[in-house]
Amino acid sequence: MCRNIKTLFNFDPPVTDDEVRAASLQFVRKISGFNKPSKANECLFLDAVDEIAGISARLLHSLETNAPPKNREQEAAKAKARGAERFRA
Repeated sequence: MCRNIKTLFNFDPPVTDDEVRAASLQFVRKISGFNKPSKANECLFLDAVDEIAGISARLLHSLETNAPPKNREQEAAKAKARGAERFRA
């Protein structure tokens, strides 16, 4: 599950709220062990996703760097090449 959590800091264009929420959902799924919670746990699960997303957004907006922003397309191409190399056997 955690392979879907991507680095979100220092990209051009900047991270979106949807990307932060998607990463937060993957994190909560991983630590809870639920891909989809039961009705009894659904409210708590979604509250946790919202809290993690808020904390993550605050973190990402407050971080500073002197490095130039990374290009999303170039980074995706590099990741795809690494995956192809790793799984070509």
